[in-house]
Amino acid sequence: MSEHQFRLYREYQRLSPEKMHQRSADFLSEMQRRRTVRDFADKAVPRAVIENCLRTAGTAPSGAHLQPWQFLAISDQATKEQIFHHAEEVERDFYRGEATRQWVQDLEPLGTGEHKPFLHQAPWLLVVFAKRHGLNPDGTLKKHYYVNESVGIACGFLIAALHRAGLVSLTYTPSKSKFLNRLLQRPENERPYMIVVTGHPAKSAQVPVLERKALNELAEFI
Repeated sequence: MSEHQFRLYREYQRLSPEKMHQRSADFLSEMQRRRTVRDFADKAVPRAVIENCLRTAGTAPSGAHLQPWQFLAISDQATKEQIFHHAEEVERDFYRGEATRQWVQDLEPLGTGEHKPFLHQAPWLLVVFAKRHGLNPDGTLKKHYYVNESVGIACGFLIAALHRAGLVSLTYTPSKSKFLNRLLQRPENERPYMIVVTGHPAKSAQVPVLERKALNELAEFI
């Protein structure tokens, strides 16, 4: 027997096949309306909504249940402006020197370039850090497992929760992100993973015309 405590799983709700199909179809329909948006309205979003979305992200599975993520929810305009200016400097250097021609061509249909105005336009920046390791009470290092996979799943939960709450989002990964550690005073064991930009779409917001892969292109049944 394990020395750790276990309890009966009582939260599970058994559904009929018909109910399962309906709920899966309803969720699919809702998520098909989700789009990445780069133009945000100057409209506030209650902190309580963001808190619930972050709690949802925290329900994601993780390696050894060590939850190797840290979220910084930023609404302070001065801090957002600092992130914006640092990111623009980084992206300017990247697009004008380090980015490959193929990379720039692949991004062009999405409207992505060196300018990132959404970083100071959107009401919230949710900066996600991946904890490469933890710390034991005695100060020694605590190994973390499957960090990238765990944090990626948590970000997926977060994006779905934001959409469910009636918000839009954008995932932004600076080409060089170490400035976020310095700017936000994060410890060395935390690595910037992505910024989830969120809020309401601007009335003039546009999204590219895209097609998602059909089921037979993205999955096989054996």
